[in-house]
Amino acid sequence: MSTSELTTPPSKTESGKPRRERPRVMGAGKQLHAGPLTYVILSVFALVSLAPLVWTAIAASRTDRRLAETPPPLWFGGNLFKNMDRAWEEAGLGKAMFNTVFVAGTITISTVLFATLAGFAFAKLRFRFSGLLLLLTIGTMMIPPQLAVVPLYLWMADLGWSNQLQTVILPTLCTAFGTFFMRQYLVQALPSELIEAARVDGASSLRVVWHVVFPAARPAMAVLGLLTFVFAWNDFLWPIIALNQENPTVQVALNSLGTGYVPDQAVIMAGALLGTLPLLIAFLLFGKQIVGGIMQGAIKG
Repeated sequence: MSTSELTTPPSKTESGKPRRERPRVMGAGKQLHAGPLTYVILSVFALVSLAPLVWTAIAASRTDRRLAETPPPLWFGGNLFKNMDRAWEEAGLGKAMFNTVFVAGTITISTVLFATLAGFAFAKLRFRFSGLLLLLTIGTMMIPPQLAVVPLYLWMADLGWSNQLQTVILPTLCTAFGTFFMRQYLVQALPSELIEAARVDGASSLRVVWHVVFPAARPAMAVLGLLTFVFAWNDFLWPIIALNQENPTVQVALNSLGTGYVPDQAVIMAGALLGTLPLLIAFLLFGKQIVGGIMQGAIKG
């Protein structure tokens, strides 16, 4: 490069002022690529997250005697389906699976519906004592659930619902977390102008909720539904108190595998694996739609 090119003054406009160089912006179609360190970190986190599930499958495929040896097995054995069949029969997982699908599905649908309606009311409607009611709703999240076990059980006993599935369903038809979660989402994702435009067009409250609120809240509803279903499926404390082995959920049924003088650890692991498989299948089927809904909501927000 010559000296004249280095000392050439910046170009000027017709008015004589120096021309400002525009910053270069990456094209919208280009993709960002992660470096090798990113893949290493993600791989480590994935292995750590999958380790308990893999160990459960390994232990479920072995015998109880082999699990007691040192060192423990690090690869799969040949007793997986035998242990699964034994756990299915001993714990009565057939009825337990049906009960849990019914309980978790009912809780999920009701929680998503009621939490969305309540979240919309707190986010966009103006009524007296709304701030106080929201504060009380959030305050219930700070109370340990163990404190409510005794009065809740007495209440269900007075209703004559002992050992019935509605005893597990009724207390969790809606949650404070779901209401607060949907309220925070709808504050940003649902413009007030959209609601006002629907009102101007003559839409009733029901039509506003169905045609405006639900479409805008769909990504958050999907996330809340997944979280609620997982929580309801894995709930153990209240079902073990309210139900027994005659009408159990999965977690109550699996508890029976640990009884006895010498519990078979391989069968217990096989039962735990059977209880986890429906959640894995649900996430594999709907995980892509849920993640896509989160990204769609983030872009709209």
